[in-house]
Order: sequence, then C-alpha cells, then structure tokens
Amino acid sequence: MQVRNWHIPPDAARVLVARALRAFGDGAISLLLPVYLTALGFDAFHVGIIAAATLLGSAAVTLLMGIVAHRFTRRGTLLAASVLMTATGLAFAFVTDFWPLVLIAFVGTLNPSSGDVSLFLPLEQALLSHTAADRERTRVFAWYSLTGSLVGALGSLFAGLPKLLIARYGLGLLPILDAMFILYALFGLASFALYRRLTPVAEGEVEKPAAPLGPSKRIVYTIAALFSLDAFGGGLVVQTLLALWLFKRYSLPLDTAAVIFFWMGVLSSISFLIAVPISRRIGLINTMVFTHLPSNVCLMLVPLMPNLGLAVALLFARSALSQMDVPTRTSYVMAVVTPGERAAAASVTAVPRSLAAAVSPVLAGALLTLTSFGWPLVIAGALKAAYDLLLLAMFRNVRPPEEDARRP
Repeated sequence: MQVRNWHIPPDAARVLVARALRAFGDGAISLLLPVYLTALGFDAFHVGIIAAATLLGSAAVTLLMGIVAHRFTRRGTLLAASVLMTATGLAFAFVTDFWPLVLIAFVGTLNPSSGDVSLFLPLEQALLSHTAADRERTRVFAWYSLTGSLVGALGSLFAGLPKLLIARYGLGLLPILDAMFILYALFGLASFALYRRLTPVAEGEVEKPAAPLGPSKRIVYTIAALFSLDAFGGGLVVQTLLALWLFKRYSLPLDTAAVIFFWMGVLSSISFLIAVPISRRIGLINTMVFTHLPSNVCLMLVPLMPNLGLAVALLFARSALSQMDVPTRTSYVMAVVTPGERAAAASVTAVPRSLAAAVSPVLAGALLTLTSFGWPLVIAGALKAAYDLLLLAMFRNVRPPEEDARRP
C-alpha cells in the first residue's frame, strides 16, 4: 500500500484496515447506545453509568496489557482482543437487564465515543512505531488517527439507518438495534482475520525488557497525569452523552444527529493530516497546545448559543481543531521513550486517560438529568484548557530527538 511517495508496510496496512472496521462500529454504536438504552427504559443517569463502565473496563484491561504485553507477541494479544470484541457485540445484542449490561460494558470493548479508548490502542501504537522511521512517525499516526476518525464519521452516518428502516418497512426499533450489535461482533471477527495475517516483522527485533518501564518512567508518569486531566474533561462530552444532550436540548432527530456527527468526524479527519506539516514547523508540543486551546474555548461557548445552528457551528469549529493533538501526542510519547518501553508507555499514558474519562460520564449523566443547559460542555472545555497550559509549561523544552536534530 502506498500513499503518494510514502510506502505503508503490509503489517501497518493491516492495522489501519482493522482500525477502520473498529472505528465504523464505534461511530455507529456510540450514537445508537443511548437510543438503545432509552428504548429499554433507562434514563440519562443509567446511560452515564454504562458509558462509565465501558471506559473503566477499558482502562483496567489496557493497564493489564501494559504490564504483561512485553511478555507476549503483539499478534497474539491483538487476536485475543478481537475475540473479546466479537463477544461484546453478541452479549449486547441478547442481554437487556441493567446490571448485566454494566458488567458486559466493563469487561467488553464497547466504546461510547468515536475515538478509540480500547485495549487495541497501545498494542497497535507499539506495532506502528516499529514499522515507521522516526521522521515518518507523526505521519503514520496521523493516518492511523485519520482512518479512525473518517471511518468513524461514516459509522455515525450509518447510525441513521434504523430510522430509515422503520419508516420504510415498519420494522421494530429494538430488533434493528440488536442487528447493529451483531454487525459490531462481525467486525471483531474480520479484525481477527486481519491480525492472523500479521508477519513476524510486526514483532520487531527489540529486546524484551525485564520491566515494562525503565529509564523513561518519570516522564511517562508525568505525561500520564496530565493526560488524565484532559481525559476527565473529554469524558464529560463523549459522543454518546453529547448526542444525548443534543436530543434533550433541541429535540434532535436521530437521522439529523447522524449527519451532524458525520461532518464533525470529517472535520476531525482533515485536522489529522494538517497536524503533520504544522508539527514539523513548530514542534509537537506547540502543535498540541495551540490547536487544542481554541477548540476548548469553542466547546465552552456551545451551551450559550441560542439555537441549534450556532451550537452546531461551534461544534464543527471545535472538531476542526480539537484532534490535531492526537497524532502529535502519540508521536511525542513514542519519541521520548526507548523502543522497548513503547507498548508500556502507550498503555500507561492511556490508562489514566481511560480511568479519568470513566468517572466523568456519570457526572455528566447526572447533570443532564437535572438540567438541559449543557454544564458538562462548559466544565469539559475549562478542564481541557487547563491541561493545555500545564502541558506547555512543563514540556515545551523536552523535545524528541528528531526535533533537536532540526534545530540550528
């Protein structure tokens, strides 16, 4: 596979296709989940609990992967994750009681947001870091993020299908939603088939360390603490709860919401590629901060808008800016640790994000039960802006080797 003059290695291409399948499923399910749970008779608070359980469970499994991943092959762990994804989809299709759903959400791979927060992430990031040269690392993560965002946007658009089927054929809502979860399970099987074809090259020749983290432990823990602040804010506005707020505040139809989230995903996708030339010009940390900060201002202003049109315009503006930090953030973490620590570093920086993001949906669900104003959006923007300023203050002088090499 080749993009312009950049050759994508076969194993990396397989990871990108698997990422696309997972993103499509996440994009659809994140919008359909509140509809499904509401149809089962649950309120916003219960939706928040289940969304929190998915994130908390992802954090626990990702932490486990970070501790033990260096002992196993990447191929084997990715195959196991694919089996878990299939089981999650099937379980949600056939279980309707609240507490069993909470348990399934905790142990499974379901994602309440279009962005990936699953155990696949650290495994794939370590694999992609091995396949890319240092000068191409940000680019490969930009394409990884682009694939997830753009296909996730298509998944969000696909979430409008149930309403069309109901209107055209008179089908029941719950059977259609059950079929969507079964489709999610089939994506897990397809991912399994892709990961089975990973070659020995994917494992690399890096000597397996005795411990997951060594010389880079201090910087990884510091970054992880900062990322958790950003993630706590992000958990207040995961796509499931943002969609729920739009449903409550503006009585937004599901098919209209699907179109809105599709275009939000498209705008995010464009920003991933723009981040590559910007980061080469001003550096990874500056790109992360100076694109992310204005997006958070937009987020805080959304609930103040008097109508849906202005609120959506600000959400679009936020989407065009908020994701430039994703490939640069991943590239930065992979650059400042040793090759043998990459899987653990990806896991340790992802776990606090998942833990922090797992707590906040419950708070957001409670706030949305009390009022439709949109306090979760205001609080999220403020916390994420604070993260931007702290990151700049603490890491603006900690540069990856390739950036130091470019300095005169």
